[in-house]
Amino acid sequence: MADSPSSASSSGDADSSSGLWPALRKILKLENARSLREQLEEAIDEHEDENGTSAAEDSGQQRGDLSRVERQMLRNLLHFSEHDADDVAVPRGEIIAVDASISWDELVAAFSENGHSRMPVYRETLDDVIGMIHIKDVFPIIANAAPPPADWTTLLRQPLYVPQARGALDVLADMRARRVHLAIVVDEFSGTDGLITIEDLVEEIVGEIEDEHDETPEALIVPIGEGMWDCDARAELDDVAEQVDPRLAEVEEAVDTLGGLAFVLAEAVPPVGTMLEHPSGWRIEVTAGDETHVKRLRLHPPVTEGEVQ
Repeated sequence: MADSPSSASSSGDADSSSGLWPALRKILKLENARSLREQLEEAIDEHEDENGTSAAEDSGQQRGDLSRVERQMLRNLLHFSEHDADDVAVPRGEIIAVDASISWDELVAAFSENGHSRMPVYRETLDDVIGMIHIKDVFPIIANAAPPPADWTTLLRQPLYVPQARGALDVLADMRARRVHLAIVVDEFSGTDGLITIEDLVEEIVGEIEDEHDETPEALIVPIGEGMWDCDARAELDDVAEQVDPRLAEVEEAVDTLGGLAFVLAEAVPPVGTMLEHPSGWRIEVTAGDETHVKRLRLHPPVTEGEVQ
């Protein structure tokens, strides 16, 4: 890999010991025991307690001072440095990637189907990401009706490779410094753990960003009768715990989604048709997916003693 986790540029670091907050504290002469971060958040709390939330603020309009949206963005910014790469990454099970062995037509179809501008490219398994392909390098060939390259992997660009524990603020600084807007998050064994785009990082501050290509959100957890649930692999474990059973979210590994849970239980990407046993007694059936990630799952409830034949 071209950019190992340990080779992150020190010039791009956003270390809190020498970054924004110490500088502001010095400028504002706030050198008491409480951090500037705490004082700013307290000031926001006091402002909201004194003024409440007006109808104008609810509509996003500014009313003489910081609007509700601006205050929320400030809160997000104050806590941004508390997140690491693993917190903000798209989980492995949700990564849309392509195999280096597919044809040019299959590559174009993958861009058309998924609507992404960048996709990781791997060789045989997702743990061997060899680069990323950008739509900007594909579209001119299509638009000019030019013959595609004999080996389209010559168009590959190098993403960043960052460890799970690298700070989100440092990842953003790395992306800006190197002008690369996609990072592969690797685990302690150098396997692929997740993916981060610059949009993911910006959304941690400004909130969810949706464009005209984003589809209307659909229910990710749907009851289908007889105690079973049909679920999108992207369903958050917290939501599964709330809607289905809290025990399903009791997992030691750092996973956030149902698809991630399936990967942990199977210790690999489980193929369609696999039935996984959860310690709680729930059975998780893989109903849709491919060799790189799980797409849909069906939850089968635990069998009670009265149901045992």
